[in-house]
Amino acid sequence: MRPIRTKRLVIRNWEEGDRGLFHRLNSDEQVMEFFPFRRDRVQSDQLFDRLREDIDDRGFGFAALEIKQTGECIGFAGLHPADVSSLPPGTIEIGWRTTPEHWGNGYVTEAANAWLDYGFEALGLTEIVSFAVWNNKRSIAVMERIGMTADPSRDFDHPAVPNSHPHLKRHVLYRISDEKWRQRRASAEARANPGSTPSAE
Repeated sequence: MRPIRTKRLVIRNWEEGDRGLFHRLNSDEQVMEFFPFRRDRVQSDQLFDRLREDIDDRGFGFAALEIKQTGECIGFAGLHPADVSSLPPGTIEIGWRTTPEHWGNGYVTEAANAWLDYGFEALGLTEIVSFAVWNNKRSIAVMERIGMTADPSRDFDHPAVPNSHPHLKRHVLYRISDEKWRQRRASAEARANPGSTPSAE
């Protein structure tokens, strides 16, 4: 993939120097609070290689987030085919994960908005979804900030969560359509250019 540049971030494919950070994202207790497993370094490296190859092959995926000013990799965000058996084939999800010291700075929201633009413009998607454990307030807040709305009819018990973690089974699903995304983008452009009016024909 070609890097996606936002005001503060470079969204790019993974590089060898990111392996340590990626392992931390998959093993840190705070980061993985709503997941039933932790990956050791070998398992993390295997996932790292798979994600990097997927991005090379597909052109998108869960890609690294780098701070422009410092070059520091702080996590990932991206679009990915949803690997959940209860969702229809072809469903595309948006997801993210960053280190705790970078929470609260708006990086995920910034990256997620860029990925929505990419998904609806470059990929021509008609819908993008996201889902999280029902009480994962941080992730749900991001979903709402980027214009996604809850669809309770599509909430589900995640089939990959074992019975040993019943409190992590129930997931809520949020969605945004291409139509709503276009409306939001038009509203944002209007706010940025309040003096502009459509030309008369």
